[in-house]
Amino acid sequence: MSIVSFGDTALRFATREGERFETAREVGLHVDGMSSNAAAIASRLGADAVWLSKLADTPLGRRAVAELHEHGLETEVTWADGGRHGLKFHESATPPRESRLLQDRADTAMATVSPGDFPVGRIQEADAVFTTGSMAALSDEAAETAGALLRSAPGLRAMDLDFHPGIWSAEAAHDTLTDLFDPVELLFANESQATAVFDRTGSPRELVHTIASDYDFSHVVLTRSEHGVVGYHDGVLHEQDAFETPATDGAGQHAALVGAVLQQLTAGAATDTALAHGAAAASLARTMSGPLPPVEPADVERLVATASTGR
Repeated sequence: MSIVSFGDTALRFATREGERFETAREVGLHVDGMSSNAAAIASRLGADAVWLSKLADTPLGRRAVAELHEHGLETEVTWADGGRHGLKFHESATPPRESRLLQDRADTAMATVSPGDFPVGRIQEADAVFTTGSMAALSDEAAETAGALLRSAPGLRAMDLDFHPGIWSAEAAHDTLTDLFDPVELLFANESQATAVFDRTGSPRELVHTIASDYDFSHVVLTRSEHGVVGYHDGVLHEQDAFETPATDGAGQHAALVGAVLQQLTAGAATDTALAHGAAAASLARTMSGPLPPVEPADVERLVATASTGR
């Protein structure tokens, strides 16, 4: 079963724990985009996955693709002479200080994208197609392209809300994404992002039901960090607690959950099984640093099996 993911990706510069950029001498560098990283996780877990994008033909663009290849993800990229590669700058902190994320994503090559920049045949042959709301934030052209590609997909059409205030406002995200939701069957969202974009309050169970009803999604998957995940599928609510693991870094947990759920659903798993694998992958991701953790399928299966047997 094949997954085609398309969208933008950034390079993430991160200080060491407790350091600020103004005094840092060393930083970590990793690829950080939901469409790319979730696809890489799905590939690591056994899916036949490919990531499509349009990137600036620069050392930064090639660096991002090289890291994805290290995780076994197939890529098909249109290389652009113009534009730039998006960047993120992350400072981690412990209370009372707050971590900070600076987005530098304007004028990237993906902002000039059109449907002709993608191999549409790949999308039309896929069992599942996945993209993110942050692609639509880059430009009107990017939003229109995302909508056109989703409408052309005959398989499962999935999107992650992927809302970041540093790129656009919650109101702008809601207005733009509402126009893209019509072909979407499966929506992934972080709980806090969903609350902001949809301007809804209530329990997670109430939130997934309201979102599914308002926008006619057949599936909604609401991630809750260390509190697990709540899902909705064709009128039925599903809940999965998080697996208890020591927390090192939460940067890659959402992408890990999304990638694992997509891998399971395209393999024919039931919703409960898919959510269990997603929660296991997210918990394992929290034990590793960076936005693209090297999650191993055997570890995911062992964690799911341990939970099901209670041992």
